[in-house]
Amino acid sequence: MRRLGCSGLLAALALVAALFWVVHDWGGAGPARRVVTVTVPRGASFAGASAALERAGAVRSARRFRLWAKLFGSSAAIKAGEYRIPPRLSQSDILKLLQGGRTLQRFVTVPEGLPSVLVQQTLAKAPELSGPAPLPAEGSVLPDTYSYAHGEARAKVAARMTRAMDKYLAAAWAKRKPGIAVATPREALILASIVEKETGKPAERREVAAVYGNRLKRGMMLQADPTIIYPITHGKPLGRRILESEVHARNAYNTYAMTGLPAGPICNPGRASIDAVLDPAPSGALYFVADGTGGHVFATTLEQHNANVKRWYALRRARGEM
Repeated sequence: MRRLGCSGLLAALALVAALFWVVHDWGGAGPARRVVTVTVPRGASFAGASAALERAGAVRSARRFRLWAKLFGSSAAIKAGEYRIPPRLSQSDILKLLQGGRTLQRFVTVPEGLPSVLVQQTLAKAPELSGPAPLPAEGSVLPDTYSYAHGEARAKVAARMTRAMDKYLAAAWAKRKPGIAVATPREALILASIVEKETGKPAERREVAAVYGNRLKRGMMLQADPTIIYPITHGKPLGRRILESEVHARNAYNTYAMTGLPAGPICNPGRASIDAVLDPAPSGALYFVADGTGGHVFATTLEQHNANVKRWYALRRARGEM
């Protein structure tokens, strides 16, 4: 009886030790000593995901991970994606991470006013995307920061950018103020691209939009410098002063040689510039020129404008720029 009692005690202790080891193996600190990244492809099996975790060093054994997950984890399916697993994360928490779909987020940013040729370059350089980068139609991309998944197609990300612009432009057009100078969403987009390129000061956008709206209504030339540059560089910086011959060049974009709007947008305008065109400032201004501080001074008459230009030239001469 004494021997049986000792054997039973040893068996009980062994069982307790085994249970403790299982609980520790499942819920205790994992083996990873640093952050590891694991990708679960679309359509991957749980066995395949477990093997990827073992190769990355996130779990000690893919086989045990599957067994403990079956015994102790929930029955929810794991989700495809790229996961960043912190050091020492337990197998229990790794399973929750994969089931919750909390994937690693990657981002690509399109700044306001970026032309489509540079949007294409930005997409081409974005890491972990797949496939060629398409060239979006000018003005079709809404500037913003977009998240994407590991291996996602560049064309798919570009499509999200254009859908975002379509959605925002439609919503903004529906809320437009009456009496504005543009008659269609397309015209609003074109004018917004000019406003975007003409000022870097948010507070000026509605005033600049008012100037161009007033000129359109009077049949005056817009005379926007960025429209001269667009046919030359497709929106990239010119890197030099505009030539006299370029000011007089006749094409579908040069608003120094034509009345009305150019043939299309000259960049991808942001929300604020679109809003400014659809709700311009209540201003009678027809002219503006740089004021030397990064902003502009506005005028309602040509005489006022000429005086402002004279002051601007004097300032530039004092700076040694002329």
